[in-house]
Amino acid sequence: MKKYSFFLILFLFSITGNAQKANSFLLNLYGGYTFSDKVEYENSYGYVEDGFEYGAGLEYFFVQNISVEFKYQRLDTKLPLYGPMGNQINKADDKGAINYILVDSNHYFGSSSQKALPYLGGGLGVAILETPQSGNGTYFAWEIKGGIKIKTSSPLSVNLHAYLQSMTAAVGNSYYWTYIGVVGATDYVSTYQFGLGASLSYDFSK
Repeated sequence: MKKYSFFLILFLFSITGNAQKANSFLLNLYGGYTFSDKVEYENSYGYVEDGFEYGAGLEYFFVQNISVEFKYQRLDTKLPLYGPMGNQINKADDKGAINYILVDSNHYFGSSSQKALPYLGGGLGVAILETPQSGNGTYFAWEIKGGIKIKTSSPLSVNLHAYLQSMTAAVGNSYYWTYIGVVGATDYVSTYQFGLGASLSYDFSK
């Protein structure tokens, strides 16, 4: 067992090589397809429908293999809302959009000689929800992602990745009877949207 543990530790150290040099600065252009999600309310339900998501990010490697990225992505979508009887409430105008502003941290695995580098990442930030009937709102958002970076001999590289994005919004209040009286609590709903995408990266340090 000790022998297998030693080889596992050796393998983990071997894959965390110089995937990207420290102080590298990259521009990333994003495009992807985000799938729909159903959102349940107390007496109704709605959907954030699927659509094309696009955006850009600035990525900086403060140490080898680990970066911080500030990025913006936008999903143009439809936001149909249905009442208790299944009738669409906003049938006349259900177009909307979600604007994600996130700060991500990414960890790349591999040596500088590899052309394909796997990576994992995640981030926190805000989502600005645009709705035609209720205006705009700003909410807490997060994402996790994983993929592979395909390098070339030039400053350009291509990232293929899968991601899960979530937005949490307050939708009202509920009231409960307790031993100290009536207590109110804010109700929240969250979206969970899975997507597949790619990004084109330009490394200014090369």
